Amino acid sequence: MRVEEALRGAEVVRRAGPNAEIAGVEYDSRRTGPGSLFLAMQGGTTDGNRYIGKAVEQGATAVVTDSAAAFAETARRFPQIAVAEVPAGGGRRAMAAIAANFFGHPEKQLKLSGVTGTNGKTTTAFVLDAMLNSAPLQHADDARAGRKTVLVGTIENHVAGAVRPAPHTTPESRDLMALWREGADAGASEAVMEVSSHALAQGRVYGMPYDVAIFTNLTQDHLDFHGTMENYFAAKRMLFDGENGAVPRAAVINADDPYGARLIEAARAAGAEILSYGMNAAEFRVENARMLAGGMTFRLVTPQGSVDLRTRLTGSVNLYNLMAASGAAMARGLTLDEVARGAEALSCVPGRFQTVDAGQPFTVVVDYAHTDDALRNLTALAREFVGHDHRVITLFGCGGDRDRAKRPKMGRAAGEGSDFVVLTSDNPRSEDPEAIMRDALPGLEATGTEFAMEADRARAIRMAVEAARAGDIVLLAGKGHEKEQVLRDGTIPFDDVEVAAAALLSVDGARR
Repeated sequence: MRVEEALRGAEVVRRAGPNAEIAGVEYDSRRTGPGSLFLAMQGGTTDGNRYIGKAVEQGATAVVTDSAAAFAETARRFPQIAVAEVPAGGGRRAMAAIAANFFGHPEKQLKLSGVTGTNGKTTTAFVLDAMLNSAPLQHADDARAGRKTVLVGTIENHVAGAVRPAPHTTPESRDLMALWREGADAGASEAVMEVSSHALAQGRVYGMPYDVAIFTNLTQDHLDFHGTMENYFAAKRMLFDGENGAVPRAAVINADDPYGARLIEAARAAGAEILSYGMNAAEFRVENARMLAGGMTFRLVTPQGSVDLRTRLTGSVNLYNLMAASGAAMARGLTLDEVARGAEALSCVPGRFQTVDAGQPFTVVVDYAHTDDALRNLTALAREFVGHDHRVITLFGCGGDRDRAKRPKMGRAAGEGSDFVVLTSDNPRSEDPEAIMRDALPGLEATGTEFAMEADRARAIRMAVEAARAGDIVLLAGKGHEKEQVLRDGTIPFDDVEVAAAALLSVDGARR
């Protein structure tokens, strides 16, 4: 492909140099090789324009920049290199168009479903992916042929059945297009992805033609980036109102969430078909929910009729996730029976109410809950399990270099829902773990709940396990599926599931 073809649809201010042949598209100079088109963007923490020289040294034959000064300097220093300038701040929009062109527009070969919200994105995406995979491929010659999907999210990426690591909740458009190209070539017809507010605000998914957009809820998070809840909401709204460059055909929205009603109005005004879900006045709702050992059953009521669902997920928060996924699945053409089969097929979502069993007489759960709202949901679910005859023991921490205002709120949520709390570190990053814990302490102290503090997360997990008695439930909140802990001095391997399992074996041995 030549530069002219790659730039089709991108807003180009000016160009210089030859119409070179390109063999790849990269935004990271470290991945640039012979024949690459290097896209230099000004970012929040670094400026890709500083690495143009390095990219050229490594063989780049074309450069696209969002800096007028970098354009002039590149054209002067490297006249043999094709160089194009896009408007300042338009680097990611240009990347979306260039990557789509280079990878042959896989986004047009897949039906895209995007899930956004504060909590529940990962579970909803996993459930929807399971439902789509359990349904037959539409218009296939062989009626037994199943759909193949691409799943992009926080925990991992799936490409037509192959599992890949997920470095970000929502990748850059270049990496998305590469995943989708691979999936489409492997026969995938659907793509399900988590869409973060950062990705929307930064233009990482600009212009993506989502067929279905799903909204789970909105509670305080990421205000270190967005500044205010209104800005946070405005970023989420972009997926539904056309500000992201395209309006979804169908919008599946939580009608019980205060922001959901506003989003329904915005999506409807933009021309999307609305499918609401909730416990009461909504098109998709739940009746006769019953929690069982290892799951729950309920009746799903939809505009197309009702069906009984059985799932290994549990708790009221997962009723919402299942309603959201069911609405999206039916928007993608699945029948009630196919929705029910898909719900039953999903065994678990890693790091989401994931149990750790070493034969102990109490329950240990690892969960990603890292906001006050998520902690309330988690502790409420735990209370449903153990009642008031046994204790809820909650371990949590707050992330460093993130919104400090939510820390005391998380302390209050943990204290209000628990009988004993262990306050510890999550990912402190560049901050002092003790200082982060002190920020959460006022909210926890205000509840009067008994608590302990231990900055070392491994020791804190052992402390929580040692405190448990028969029938209790221990919640290890905050990191979920993560396999690392980010500290001031670097990143270390850390898996709550593995650490908890080791602590259980150690404590059991000590008790004997």
